[in-house]
Amino acid sequence: MTAPISRRAILAALATLPALAAPARLRARTLAEADLAPALEAAAALDQLHTLAVAHRGETALARAFRGPSPSQAVNVKSVSKTVVAALAGCAFARGLLAGPGQTLGEAAPGLIPPQADPRVAQITLGDLLSLRAGLARTSGPAYGAFVESGNWVSHVLTRPWEAEPGGRMLYSTGSTHVLGAVLAEAAGRDLHALAREWLGGPLDIAFPPWTRDPQGRYLGGNNMAMSPLEMLRFGEMARRGGAWEGTQVLPRDWIETSWIPRGRSPFSGDAYGYGWFLPRPRGHAAAYARGYGGQAIYVVPALELTVAITSDPTRPARSEGHFGALMSLIEDRILPAAERLA
Repeated sequence: MTAPISRRAILAALATLPALAAPARLRARTLAEADLAPALEAAAALDQLHTLAVAHRGETALARAFRGPSPSQAVNVKSVSKTVVAALAGCAFARGLLAGPGQTLGEAAPGLIPPQADPRVAQITLGDLLSLRAGLARTSGPAYGAFVESGNWVSHVLTRPWEAEPGGRMLYSTGSTHVLGAVLAEAAGRDLHALAREWLGGPLDIAFPPWTRDPQGRYLGGNNMAMSPLEMLRFGEMARRGGAWEGTQVLPRDWIETSWIPRGRSPFSGDAYGYGWFLPRPRGHAAAYARGYGGQAIYVVPALELTVAITSDPTRPARSEGHFGALMSLIEDRILPAAERLA
């Protein structure tokens, strides 16, 4: 008959066994096309929309062309270019080529100021240009034609009449970012195209083909750059990750944070605006988006680890109450809830 095993013997035997490893934490699931079915249905119904691309938790969840070029083909992203120029300004500040947003135009590039300009023009800061609060009359919308038909675009901008005080209300104007691009080129001693390809294109694998130049040969700052939807997605993901991409700090984290501080408010959409980014709060989340004519957009929601890139027909307007409003509904009412369910 076998003797019963004592409790002490059982405990001693258990003590010799290796400790059980704690169960590995399951990796959070990323969005799949099935999660985005309502968004895909809504996107397909928007005849102006060309491409929708979504990244979630660092992975591309979707890249779909409904019409127009493929997601890998570069297209005119219109005023999304303003957000790219703001990023280039952050690069210039980080490299010590310019002092920062508080530096005045008179300090940074006095040679760009035409002799006939109002003396107050020299006191416009780089931050005023970045936040579209230079105070000079707009050169977007109905005034864009006269701007690009002038013999010197920078001089045209800097001799416009005053509509507000520098640093006052937001006046959406491509002229402001064109002047900023000219300042960056002067400070670096290279044109804006070269800076975009070196500072952003290299680390992010964005081609940045040449785009429009003014009569003096300066690349247009704030319009007509070309990027593919997948390149737009990488740019947005870099911003979402605090300026980092694949082990490279493309932009300083504090510049991303600074860019996402509200400085003014759009009179058209009502959204706050920082340095190159619109700053809505969809469903209570802090978000940032870049916007271009026709319905081009990069939309970032850091708390949900979400980035969305959209391209649309660049020849048709996309007002906030029209196509662009439908794009915001697509993102905020269909894509964000899908990401929230996985948060």
